[in-house]
Amino acid sequence: SFEAARVATADIGHAVLATTLSLVVIFIPVSFMSSIAGRFLYQFGITAAAAVLVSLLISFTLTPMMCARMLRVSGAEGGHDGARSRQGFYRWIDAGYMASLKFSMKHRFAIALVGLGVITLAVPTYRLIRQDYLPTNVDDGQFEVRVTPPEGLSLAAVDDVMKMIEDKVRAVRGVKVIASTSGGDYSGTLSSGRIYVQLVPHEERVFSWVRLMNGVIHADPFGAFRHNYSQREVMTNVRRELAQLRDLKFQVNNIQSINLSVGGRTDINLTLRGPDIQKLVQYGEALAVRGPELGLLDAQVSLQLNRPELHLQIDRQRAADLGTDVANIASAMRIMVGGDEKVSRFHDTSVNQEYDVELRLAEGSRNDLDTISRLYVPSRTGKLIRLDNLVRVVPTQSVSQISRFDRERQITLQASVAPGYGTADRNQALLEAARQLNMPAGYSVLVTGRGKELERTFKEFLIAFALSVVFMYMILASLFESLTHPFTILLALPISVPFALFSLWVLGQSLNLYSALGMLVLFGVVKKNAILQIDHMNDLRAEGMPKLEAILEGNRDRLRPILMTTMALVGGMLPLALGTGPGAEERRAVAVVVIGGQMLSLLLTLLMCPVAYSLIDDLTTWLRASVRLSFWDRLRRREARAR
Repeated sequence: SFEAARVATADIGHAVLATTLSLVVIFIPVSFMSSIAGRFLYQFGITAAAAVLVSLLISFTLTPMMCARMLRVSGAEGGHDGARSRQGFYRWIDAGYMASLKFSMKHRFAIALVGLGVITLAVPTYRLIRQDYLPTNVDDGQFEVRVTPPEGLSLAAVDDVMKMIEDKVRAVRGVKVIASTSGGDYSGTLSSGRIYVQLVPHEERVFSWVRLMNGVIHADPFGAFRHNYSQREVMTNVRRELAQLRDLKFQVNNIQSINLSVGGRTDINLTLRGPDIQKLVQYGEALAVRGPELGLLDAQVSLQLNRPELHLQIDRQRAADLGTDVANIASAMRIMVGGDEKVSRFHDTSVNQEYDVELRLAEGSRNDLDTISRLYVPSRTGKLIRLDNLVRVVPTQSVSQISRFDRERQITLQASVAPGYGTADRNQALLEAARQLNMPAGYSVLVTGRGKELERTFKEFLIAFALSVVFMYMILASLFESLTHPFTILLALPISVPFALFSLWVLGQSLNLYSALGMLVLFGVVKKNAILQIDHMNDLRAEGMPKLEAILEGNRDRLRPILMTTMALVGGMLPLALGTGPGAEERRAVAVVVIGGQMLSLLLTLLMCPVAYSLIDDLTTWLRASVRLSFWDRLRRREARAR
């Protein structure tokens, strides 16, 4: 048994080493991505690489020892041949695979064209898939409602509005707990509020395996499929209730499970920049109105022209004739409306404490047009001049604040993505709608927030994938001592991509940060089959077996371990794919990519690898012969000229 363990370990040791090291170099580039997502993936990449290296050590030490000590095969003393291992149901699999492999080797160019066609399908399949930074349909049992009442309301009025909204939200089916705050946000405005909503437990409103088992126990298995509703349905009902309140702006958003500090709370952030803030708001409102037809929810502009103001238009010539100036008028208005910092001090003898005394108009008078018009302004001669003799007071509306970037005024259109759409395509639709506004020169539109980070993260993923392929080629070339075998092995990567994308499209998943992680894991495991095949074919040819026979026998010998490792991988990923509970949609994306890409491409890679191995070997042999023949031709010509 010890000798069998030693021989078996030596037999697959080269393939295991190649598989492990090529898997490690996949995770390392992702660990050093510079985007915000890269900071999150750093721990993932380092941990995965370390775990894989530890598994290599275990596979060379603990696993052979345990096999030698614990594994007992009936009749092993007498030995056994390959035929005895191909019995039962596996015999049908073996026969079917060998028939397919022989057919493929007889029609190598046709199989190669099929593989090339599958690879080219990656482009149209990619265009069918929605692209998100993070999944937008996550059901984690909680969300938030951001409320923006009209500007100018007092704190008490805002509180009354929030209480009314609380009652409407609490009445929606599925809402268990709410917690609200009102009266301020990071910008300092009083007209805002936030409601945190927690839903009833996930297993009480959505299908789950635990709920199904409980139904079976209580003789009601179909109860797990009745009266189900998701978090998205609850959010839709909340939007429907709040839409009945006029002059009220609101946003209903998921609470992100991973806070990457990108783009605030919303999926869509489109920034408009230009010199005139009022025109920017008008352009933003024009886009927000088209939100429903563009596949957006709760579209609104970060700034609103709804803050009531009184503008004083000063007649400078008349003010000069009456002996006053703009500074006197501004000073009087600052004291009466804005308030002076300190006009006196009051000493409270009861507590021996002094207080500043400020002068300001009463609250009701500060917003009264007649009162402000009857204020007096001092002149240089000491006389008092009524304000309405100097200025014209115009009621108007403006924004509560002005945001700038690079000394340029800007506003942001914020929205959530409607079901059936993705962040990337909605950003493109918004940009196209913005072009139709025909904004004059000096105005610009650009994607910010999560949309910008989505583009940046996907570009870095492509760079990381490219570096991983280069590193894998270098590792495999050094281990196989060949420049052609790594190319054959890496052909499995582009073949698996269309199948992974197809799995996402069929199951309604989007291409996001999690599915990109799944693609990374898929690249690490899908080449394992080709390494096992090529390593064994090389060993058989080194023993003197003809090429075609070595290809057929080598792939036949490696079919069982390939199926075993593939089934083990799929079995490990099934809990993620079929799992329920809060946030299951995020975990499911990884499993869908790995299972779909591995399973759907399995048969094609089992056939493409030996076909590519044969074709590339023939090409290499022909090139070597051509180079050798060319060398001898040049040598003979040189000798002929010398004579």
